[in-house]
Amino acid sequence: MTASAYNSVSWQTTGTNPSIAAWGDTLKPGMKSIAVSRDLLKLGLKHNTMVKIDTFPDTFYVMDKMNRKWHNRIDIYMGLDVKKARQWGKKKLKIRYAVPLDTIFTSK
Repeated sequence: MTASAYNSVSWQTTGTNPSIAAWGDTLKPGMKSIAVSRDLLKLGLKHNTMVKIDTFPDTFYVMDKMNRKWHNRIDIYMGLDVKKARQWGKKKLKIRYAVPLDTIFTSK
């Protein structure tokens, strides 16, 4: 999957407060958060889903949604450090995440 980085700065986000994510969470520098493209929501990458990203030792949480124009993509939150986000750039990565059983199996 394609991964890029983003920041809590007004020119990278929509809305009046760039620290407020799509589900209303307040993002703060240092948080292990990602935004997901909206097509990934139907695959189980919903709000607060725990995600392991292959180049990072930490667990990240889905806390934001990307613009509808993006597909099969995540954005890694890098606080206010725009230089770090630009240096990180865009990469192809593997992610792992847990999907609750009730989204896989339905009882009849």
